[in-house]
Amino acid sequence: MKPLLHPKFRLNGEAFPSAEALKERANYLIENGKDDEVAIGKFILEWLDENDFITVKTSGSTGIPKSIKLQKKHVFNSAAATVKYFDLKENTKALLCLSSEYIAGKMMLVRAMIAGWNLYTTAPEKNPFENIDDTFDFSAMVPYQVFHSLKDLRKVKKLIVGGGAVPAELEQQLQKINTRVFATYGMTETISHVAVRPINGKEKSAVFSALPKVDFSLNENNCLQIHAPEISEESIVTNDVVELISPTSFKFLGRADNVINTGGVKVHPEVVEEKLSLHIKEPLFIASEKDDALGERVIIIIESKNQLKFEDYTEAFKSLSAYEKPKKIYILPQFIYTETGKIKRLETVKIIRTR
Repeated sequence: MKPLLHPKFRLNGEAFPSAEALKERANYLIENGKDDEVAIGKFILEWLDENDFITVKTSGSTGIPKSIKLQKKHVFNSAAATVKYFDLKENTKALLCLSSEYIAGKMMLVRAMIAGWNLYTTAPEKNPFENIDDTFDFSAMVPYQVFHSLKDLRKVKKLIVGGGAVPAELEQQLQKINTRVFATYGMTETISHVAVRPINGKEKSAVFSALPKVDFSLNENNCLQIHAPEISEESIVTNDVVELISPTSFKFLGRADNVINTGGVKVHPEVVEEKLSLHIKEPLFIASEKDDALGERVIIIIESKNQLKFEDYTEAFKSLSAYEKPKKIYILPQFIYTETGKIKRLETVKIIRTR
């Protein structure tokens, strides 16, 4: 097993002469820190303990959250692949602004510990840069944070965005930002991301490219299969429908369990949502309900405290094909979200069906 702690690792500017010294700092955070600092301390202790695995929670966006075990050697390899892909050498100055309760936050800690970064931490707020004057080489955020941090993104050189799709409107706004921003594709089971795509700059692309030693194939349902022996002994079969460009690249279309069959035509909600996000500012998602003629009909659910009508979105719907166009609109004052900010679609739809 490769060393789990690089001698040059620093946490909030503090160096540690040994793993024991870092454990002491972790215990201090657990005993005296805020919630996000307690989570950091607990994970550092878990990473440095004698077990050959760590335990992580899935987000619960597509089902009941569960805990799974990941081999430390696989976690190490995943972190090392990101370090290599983005050329993040020793002394990289990075900001952790995601919860260390979940895989994305844990992986920022692992990357920093194995590569010898100077990692600074802050609470996982909607704009983590707001009260920070420093600049950073690297950070990771969710789309919600990026949206609320646009005016402060100049404080980071390279940024990866995960935990959900990046809305088309947000992508447009990021074209004006000098920060190099990358969308990531992955899940807890893949130990964070296995593919990335540039969102802005000259490299901008709609295609996800694999990290080192990762390749892809399709199963009989056109769902993505991930072959990454460095992070998993077995191939990982996803529920994501993609257009495979090559063994190392693909375009994401949507989740198979979200596909709507309306009048014999398959509609991917994620594709429709991306189009509408250019025109509708409120949080939204596309779902379906039974229809005698079509089998299923497309509906749109919007989070708003205002009493909106179908006619209010006539212009927005002009960007859609006839089959993609919602047949009904539902307005909810509040969606149901996971702890990491993803919409729980099924649970939110249940609110409509029980009203």
